[in-house]
Amino acid sequence: MKDHLIILIRSFSAFLILIVIARALGKQTLSNMNFHEFVTAVILGAIAANFAFNEKIEVIHLLIALSVFTITSYILSKLFLKFRKFKMWTEGTPTVLIEGGLILEDNMKKNNMSMDSLNEQLRQKEIFNIEDVEYALLEINGKLSIQKKKELRAVTLKDLQLNTGNATQYPIELVIDGQLLQDTLNSNHISESWLLSQLKERDKKLEDVFYAVKGSNGHLYVDDYKDNIHHPIDVE
Repeated sequence: MKDHLIILIRSFSAFLILIVIARALGKQTLSNMNFHEFVTAVILGAIAANFAFNEKIEVIHLLIALSVFTITSYILSKLFLKFRKFKMWTEGTPTVLIEGGLILEDNMKKNNMSMDSLNEQLRQKEIFNIEDVEYALLEINGKLSIQKKKELRAVTLKDLQLNTGNATQYPIELVIDGQLLQDTLNSNHISESWLLSQLKERDKKLEDVFYAVKGSNGHLYVDDYKDNIHHPIDVE
């Protein structure tokens, strides 16, 4: 009976510890698990299982192991926010699988993705005809993001006021976390002077910009570090 009680207490404690760890690591870990978060989750789960059932391992040793992996994951998350290149080197970048309606077979091979897998993910997006897809990206979390061809997208009130004769391009990110993406500018033949002039027209400086993207409609979207929102909404 005593052994059963000990296992009950240890199991309940392991459950509470994992909840605290998940809360500390943040919502991003739960919603969009990447490589290091996946590894951390597997290891923490294994440690928690031993914490609950393996009485041969001392509790203090398990707590130290849990603390080390939790702190490591937390530090990596903060480094990824500060150093985008380090994040890209560690986790990789999204891969384009379909561009302009054309399937990029080499990119599929690099990611060990078959046509069956691609079609399965498209069906999960309620797309049963691959010819309906303009762009498809494989995100670093393994999920597929798609953009339908222009004539198949849902019509909005804004669309009714636009000239539909213009060609559509994929959104181009120019600034992320205040860092100018020079390689992206060069590969898309966008001059830095054009971007700076666009910012100047908005009375903004590059160091004030958190995120800037040239949208599929050719317009520049800019988000500042200072949003001037005194009470941001966050659903608990």
